[in-house]
Amino acid sequence: MTEENGSSETRDHVIPGTKKSHKGKKVEGYDFRGEFSLEDMLDAYETTGFQATHMKEAIELVKEMRENDAKIFLTFTSNIISSGLREAVAYLAKEDFVDVIITSSGSHTEDVIKTAKEFKMGSWDADEAALREQGINRLGNIYVESDNYVWLEQWLNSEVFPEFFEEKKMRTPTEVAKALGEAVGEDEELEQKDSFLYHASENEIPVFCPALIDAEIGDYMFYYRQEQDEEIGIEILDDWDKLIHEAVEAETTGIISVGDGVPKHQAIMSNLFRGGTDYAVYISTGMEGDGSLSGAPPKEAVSWGKIKEKTRNYTQVEAEATLVFPLLVASSFKNFEPSDS
Repeated sequence: MTEENGSSETRDHVIPGTKKSHKGKKVEGYDFRGEFSLEDMLDAYETTGFQATHMKEAIELVKEMRENDAKIFLTFTSNIISSGLREAVAYLAKEDFVDVIITSSGSHTEDVIKTAKEFKMGSWDADEAALREQGINRLGNIYVESDNYVWLEQWLNSEVFPEFFEEKKMRTPTEVAKALGEAVGEDEELEQKDSFLYHASENEIPVFCPALIDAEIGDYMFYYRQEQDEEIGIEILDDWDKLIHEAVEAETTGIISVGDGVPKHQAIMSNLFRGGTDYAVYISTGMEGDGSLSGAPPKEAVSWGKIKEKTRNYTQVEAEATLVFPLLVASSFKNFEPSDS
């Protein structure tokens, strides 16, 4: 083999050549020269690649949900309310942009606390034992003082539980959420403007919470039953019936899941009864490799019949929610008005 021939043969392996040109769009990001436009930047996400392109897909799918008057199921985990995303959720509820909310119990706990008390920025790198000694609880780089929960128990026992359980002993999680929102609205000492529970109650948006006991509000209901009224209880099957009917009675549905777990699955599972949701947008950092629900991408839900099998009716933005959810709200809700058609 000559050196020239050897060079030719190896080059065929390293650079095989293109036999057929791909017809995809040119990869091109936002041009920051000139006057800045957030909408133009988000439009440029389509050809930026990686998760930016998924973000643009999510924006367009939510716009399509709204254009087609889909019943929108918004799901989120409680850390969303712990963070500064609470204001975004409250905005969606205040403007009546979503039709069904599904969340976890900590959302109720912390939404009510924030009407009276502040959460504080802290550090990921903390002396946990020292924080415990100081009565401070850590949520990532957000700190919550233990006295906030002391206040919450006192408020529930004086402003909510007695009348709520006197009216009816066995209640549902949606009734609890509505009662909390109404109580926040009636208490002049509390700040209602950023409470998603308050705005949901005002706009008759049902707030489902299948795992209502899995946070401090569950603890306090336990104490209340032990110390005040042993006949009280929470019934979840009635809510499941109600949630299924929210799905099956809708002509078109769309799901926006911020985070994973039970809230996301309740949304897609209820839509199974109607042959799947028409649209789904996931914002998630869950890993698919362990086969868990939290890591399951939307395409897996298609195999279960929880998302309808269509072209481009779902996407997943693999990113931490505080980075991308505000962009979704800004582009698909704040700066977008569906046509009248």
